[in-house]
Amino acid sequence: MKTPTVTQVADNTYLASGTAVNWTLITDGDAVTLIDAGFPADLPAVEESLRMIGHRIEQVAAILITHCHVDHIGSIPGLLRRADIPVHVAPPEVGFAHGDYREQAGPLDVIPNLWRPGFLTWTIRIALAGAMKHVRVPTATPFPRDGALDLPGKPVPVPTPGHTSGHCCYYLPDVGVLATGDTLVTGHPTSQTSGPQLLMPMFSHDHPATVAALDTLEPLAADTLLPGHGIPHRGDIRTAVSQARERLATH
Repeated sequence: MKTPTVTQVADNTYLASGTAVNWTLITDGDAVTLIDAGFPADLPAVEESLRMIGHRIEQVAAILITHCHVDHIGSIPGLLRRADIPVHVAPPEVGFAHGDYREQAGPLDVIPNLWRPGFLTWTIRIALAGAMKHVRVPTATPFPRDGALDLPGKPVPVPTPGHTSGHCCYYLPDVGVLATGDTLVTGHPTSQTSGPQLLMPMFSHDHPATVAALDTLEPLAADTLLPGHGIPHRGDIRTAVSQARERLATH
């Protein structure tokens, strides 16, 4: 197992990196909120990231999912075999979590792009991590309440449909952090740039809706962005969104 990279970004708030994807850990005493969980092969890395911040799987109060692509939910079935953990998603994403349908790029989307820089290496790496598995989370349920959730970090779900129909970011107002999933990232193995940006349109179920969802993020009073891919970004979210839009305009 490759040891995950774990970066503390604010009080009790950490970004962990596995197989070209990130997850977020938020602590409050002995309890932890886990946002996303990497590929299937990232299960040992998710466990190790918990140990690295002094916690265990049994202390995870809940798993929150930004969206149900395999690189964000892959290790959840393994975690649930070890502990009885509630899993929550935005209401429109429940069917995806249960395996009723899929909204994810597949081989027919990726293969024509293998000539692009970084694509072949990335494709091989994620295939080995379980990218072709159809992962389901049948116990996933909608958020138990509106507004801030009664979990470590008091995360506030921020619906950002587009990348998937039920994609959701999570805002942590107490520490000024926004976990953006794949609505807004800072890098990707298939991207030749770094900094706030959108993933290639082929990765989104509805790319124009993903672009429109950036409007929802702009008003949030956050100065740290924790993306699903890339490194943490420091700076106000309005500026990050502006930078992402500028990159769109030049492509």
